[in-house]
Amino acid sequence: MTPSLKIGCFELYWLNGGKFALDGGAMFGVVPKVLWSKKYPCSEDNFVPLTASPILVKSQDAIVLIETGLGNKLTEKQQKIFNVTEQWQVPEDLKKLGLYREDIDFVILTHCDFDHAGGILMKEEDNLTLTFPKAKHIIQKREWEDVKAPNRRSAHTFWPINFEGLQESGQLELVDGEAELCPGIRVIHTGGHNNGHQIVWIEDAGEAALHLADLLPTHAHFNPLWVMAYDNFPLEVISLKEQLEKEGIEKNAWFTFYHDPFMKACRFNEKGEIVQKI
Repeated sequence: MTPSLKIGCFELYWLNGGKFALDGGAMFGVVPKVLWSKKYPCSEDNFVPLTASPILVKSQDAIVLIETGLGNKLTEKQQKIFNVTEQWQVPEDLKKLGLYREDIDFVILTHCDFDHAGGILMKEEDNLTLTFPKAKHIIQKREWEDVKAPNRRSAHTFWPINFEGLQESGQLELVDGEAELCPGIRVIHTGGHNNGHQIVWIEDAGEAALHLADLLPTHAHFNPLWVMAYDNFPLEVISLKEQLEKEGIEKNAWFTFYHDPFMKACRFNEKGEIVQKI
């Protein structure tokens, strides 16, 4: 597999963490369907296609995985509810790159919703094991606090089965605010989508990529006012997008996507128009 994107010394690859579909009204919130459907197609019953595509970042210093995909633990009922059309293939994709699960140094969880954290643990026969046993799993401290004591809403997306034994394994690393994992890769707490949401900056040799995770789930969500019904703090999301999109555009950064089946990453201009994509 050739890298999908190069940022200075970093090589970025998108892995198949599963494909699914959610209600378009939930993905675009109060935005009328007549508007969002011009930018993003949907089925007759209003479902929009989505991916859960972990981003592998390779450099001489570390091998980093951003998000973990849906995992292989979904029940038949859950697969039906979330309209899963393609299964999680992350270990297989790693092998295509000449890598093994044990080669991953860091796993960044931008937040702990099931569609991002489902691959922390994998099912092997009748057992659950850490998918990436030697990786430090980077989660914001306030996010982990919510995982351990979810409110009524987050309890429906922070599934205990995705975190069993993670803390006891010694591979959980909690950060508070901003942290540099290795030269050129840093995480920053934002909140917005939920309390503990974080983003990822990748920078080297004057080039940059910005992973806004669920603040910018697809290219069609660029308009700061286009927020999801899933966002717990929509006014915060609007403000964060205004600030971070401006910063990314000023740096001519690639905006990377986890959920977008139509493109892996793109560059926007000041008008929000896509000027380059992969």
